[in-house]
Amino acid sequence: MKVAANQKTVDAIVVTCPADVGYLSGFTGDDSSLVFSRMWACLVTDGRYSERADKDCADIDVHVRKASMSQAVADVLKGCRVRRVGVQAEHITLRSRNALAAALGGRQLRELDSVTAPCRETKDSWELRAIRKAVRIAQRAFLDLTAGGADALIGRSERQVAARLDYLMRCAGADSPAFDTIVAAGAHGSDPHYSPADTKIRKSQAVLLDWGAMFGGYCSDLTRVVFTGRIPPELAEIYEVVLRAQAAGLRKIAPGISLRAVDAAARKVIEQAGYGRQFVHSLGHGLGRDVHERPVLGAKVRGRLRKGMVVTVEPGIYIPGVGGVRIEDDVLVTSNGRQKLSSLPRKAAQMVLR
Repeated sequence: MKVAANQKTVDAIVVTCPADVGYLSGFTGDDSSLVFSRMWACLVTDGRYSERADKDCADIDVHVRKASMSQAVADVLKGCRVRRVGVQAEHITLRSRNALAAALGGRQLRELDSVTAPCRETKDSWELRAIRKAVRIAQRAFLDLTAGGADALIGRSERQVAARLDYLMRCAGADSPAFDTIVAAGAHGSDPHYSPADTKIRKSQAVLLDWGAMFGGYCSDLTRVVFTGRIPPELAEIYEVVLRAQAAGLRKIAPGISLRAVDAAARKVIEQAGYGRQFVHSLGHGLGRDVHERPVLGAKVRGRLRKGMVVTVEPGIYIPGVGGVRIEDDVLVTSNGRQKLSSLPRKAAQMVLR
């Protein structure tokens, strides 16, 4: 099991975030906690997951709880020489924190920030294999969806196309979609986190697709804009600006480069084209067990890229009433540069469905 940060300030840590429990223990279930110190670890789960826990966590103890989670954690710590217990400040609820404090009695409870985030920023070979597979699955689903040309989208609702893309990812081997798939037709593309509705996709319309697959506990995250016929003139220019901005951001990625500098390289292209106010989010984010995790490629973020980080590069321009363009790929920071893990076409002419 990998060692979490902040452990020196406490005698034991209770991890409650499902992604972190899986990262540290290999457990693939839900609704469970991991309790560990420098010398031992114990997964606290319930009867629904007892068989899976024995299989996933052969190297650590498993406690199948009969009472509340807080009482079960207290039972695990009973008899242990533990005075200070850390909890995940950014994840545990106030109710759960108070219940755990009551169950632990005289032991001190300390809120810890970023228990696993620094460890999770860089990926090992096993994690990279899972991410690469998640990328391949997402790409396969997109290619299958668009193989039918414009007719595969025209007349169908955004919601139907999103469901179709989710289905195709499952068929290609995904455990699940990595997040709620976005399908935004026409002017809806100006909302970066749009939720698909019953709007029917029309001919000669831009359709923004943002999707990703979950495989082995790890995510992919891709965005493309496709055109169901001709490219709308009002989006032709901004598509080329976004494409150039992404290329500038990709070229900047290398170990030791500041996170701000990568964002700035892409943002400069968009600002010089006069669309700086329409680029409303950071350039990208880390990718792993969560679809959004550290590091962040942003204008106000401290830190530098390191070998083994996987990040998205996704500049966008969004114009209310017109639509939006975002192009997103997943990138690995290597020892001397970068490797783009995704390989779908990006040029506007390649995104026109016939």
